[in-house]
Amino acid sequence: MKYIFPNASITINKKSPATFYIDEVNDDDYKKHRKAYIIISPQVLPERSEINAMMNFVGNGNQIFISSFLFGDSLLSYLKLKPENYLNFKYFQDSLRISLYSPVNSDSISFCYPGTSADNYFSSMDTQYTIVLGRDEKGHPNFVKFGYKGGGAIYLQFAPIAFTNFFLLHKNNKAYYENVFSYLPSGITEVKWDDYFRYGKRGQFSALQYIFENKSLSWACWITLLLFAILYVFESKRRQKLIPVIHPPQNSSLDFAKTIGRLYYQQKDNHNLVLKMITHFLDHIRTKFNLPTSALDDEFVDRLFYKSGYDKKELKALIDDIKTFQSYPYPFDDELLQLNKKMELFYKQA
Repeated sequence: MKYIFPNASITINKKSPATFYIDEVNDDDYKKHRKAYIIISPQVLPERSEINAMMNFVGNGNQIFISSFLFGDSLLSYLKLKPENYLNFKYFQDSLRISLYSPVNSDSISFCYPGTSADNYFSSMDTQYTIVLGRDEKGHPNFVKFGYKGGGAIYLQFAPIAFTNFFLLHKNNKAYYENVFSYLPSGITEVKWDDYFRYGKRGQFSALQYIFENKSLSWACWITLLLFAILYVFESKRRQKLIPVIHPPQNSSLDFAKTIGRLYYQQKDNHNLVLKMITHFLDHIRTKFNLPTSALDDEFVDRLFYKSGYDKKELKALIDDIKTFQSYPYPFDDELLQLNKKMELFYKQA
């Protein structure tokens, strides 16, 4: 860093960008200096507050350079970038091949590295705001720049192995390092070398903050809280006492008739019993269907069928049995039981 920025002070940052940005804004000499924030880490997963602080930092004319295998979804979404979402590991000589456009004449310069490679690339981007500065061996963009008004810029690079000693000491690969950082303006007065993202943001983890920074988890959390609120509103209401079941009044006259019928049946006075059954049946017809029962003819059957909806064939057979038993002096027990079944079926279905 001292070689690339000879007039700048080099400091190591161990704070969240949200924290050091607030500290710098409160500094009276903040706007007099141009600063660079360098992040080289296996993964860079900033929270929403940190992204906002970083964008404000760049918006004030400063520079941010990030090289990582994995960028946070929130940061990529903010910059309208989409990665290929895979790590490309190869295990043969000259496995990592990358190219860079020269900051002087824009010529493409290629570099290679004989060792393990791990890199990625951007599969889609907003070309209106994104400038491609470097590519991988297949021509996919892996190093891009976003310029801001006031001279600030943010750089994202997808092959951090290119900044290791193994890569830089191979052949003339040091030129890659020099050309990459030559894109940053020469008037930098302070360089912040990041140890905050590099060492896992120690002591800064908050479970709730992590949930609300993740869009999917945030939606799930709010929906869960809403369901609990709805459940509380409905369950907190005073429960109404159970309403006692009020049964409809029973037909006591029918129970009485059944009791009298059993009495007659026990005394074996079948003729008197069948007359009582017929009298009760005809009284039921007059009361419920408002039909005269003086003449049990075909016209009566038709009218009763129309009002009751009972099967006409069964109804005709029942009326015929009634007319027969009215003049039949000694009905047998089985005949009496059959007539009773027909009447009971009519009571239930009519």
